[in-house]
Amino acid sequence: MRFKDQLQFVTSHMRKNKLRVTMTILAATIGCAFLIVLASVGFGVQQTMEDEILQQETVTQIQLWGDEALTDADRTKIENMEHVNVIQTKSELVGPVEVAFEDRTTTTQSMLVDMEAQQQLPSNLAEGRLPEATNEIVVGYHFAQTLINDADAREIERKSREAEKNGTWYDGADEGYKGDILGKQVDITIPVTVNTNETKRFTVVGILEKPGYDWYIDNQVQFIDALQADLPMLDLSPSTTIFVDTLEYVIPTLDALKEQGYQVYSVVEELKEVEIFFFIFKAGLIFIGTIAVLISSIGIFNTMTMAVTERTREIGVLKAIGASPSLIQRLFLMESAFIGIIGTVLAIIISYTISIGVNAILPMILATSLGEGSDGLTNFTFSAIPLSLVLVASAISLGVAMISGWRPARKSTNIEVIQALRQEL
Repeated sequence: MRFKDQLQFVTSHMRKNKLRVTMTILAATIGCAFLIVLASVGFGVQQTMEDEILQQETVTQIQLWGDEALTDADRTKIENMEHVNVIQTKSELVGPVEVAFEDRTTTTQSMLVDMEAQQQLPSNLAEGRLPEATNEIVVGYHFAQTLINDADAREIERKSREAEKNGTWYDGADEGYKGDILGKQVDITIPVTVNTNETKRFTVVGILEKPGYDWYIDNQVQFIDALQADLPMLDLSPSTTIFVDTLEYVIPTLDALKEQGYQVYSVVEELKEVEIFFFIFKAGLIFIGTIAVLISSIGIFNTMTMAVTERTREIGVLKAIGASPSLIQRLFLMESAFIGIIGTVLAIIISYTISIGVNAILPMILATSLGEGSDGLTNFTFSAIPLSLVLVASAISLGVAMISGWRPARKSTNIEVIQALRQEL
């Protein structure tokens, strides 16, 4: 029997039992779709977490632990390592600084930054330039907003009370200095020792980029590291960051530094831990989804068993005209495979539709119910369906369909010709 004839034989019998075959396909579709949608939650949450981690830190950074700055010998040694691009030191002032501008003031954190190293890195400025002298500074994106006078302070307090009554919070965005702070001079009082402060005048020459989080108010002040020579008694907490050429060299460089006794950390290590956790999590979701597919296999088994019983006479005729047992078995396996294929294709279409709908609608529903403070949900991926998930789910669904049809197909080869031909139509 030609393959074309085999297909015609299978499809004609499926059309004769449309209702039963349709319900079986529906069961297979629901089982496979449940598997894909359930596992897609794991992929979606993982994608969101990884994006969140990468948004917080540059993936090519290696952080050096410790409160002591690198010695010149250590710096030279690390700089000479292959694939190390830039070494940057930032020293945070232990106490806050007070800033005064016209009749406005603010209190904020500050740090001394190696601006020479910063020049070699991608720009982190929204406006202006980096400091080139000790009397120049870079300020955070919200620095001007946090410069308030007494009238602003009273208005912020009033609006904060109103927001608290409504279950929200107020960030003071409508108050503060509304002019262009770039190029303006501000007076900064710096704590030099426990009992000594020193006030200096600085010019704002740059404004940092807007933070990635809407809730974060960035009003920091960055000085050039040469300021330490003018104020040698500053109480500083230094940190060193090593920048590697590309992502692929982060782990080799990290391992090399650890072998030399340096205490280092990279966000890539955190990503590896996240991948391990979600591999186990996704495997569990796929296992639960597979149970639904196995339940749907009962319907395929029953349908194929009924098909063999109803076609006993046809099987006898096929045997009588010389059809081999393997051919007869293949015909029934083809029918169960068709049920699995159709169910899988429909399940994939339905799963992508559900995934797109969930990612579009659920953030809006949650944002409406939670109100302010739920802005981060707009970037949350609740469901993601990569090609690997589709392939795994398809393999499971088709495999279960073939296994479910194998036993009835095997049974069809054991039917006796004489007994089959004697069966009444």
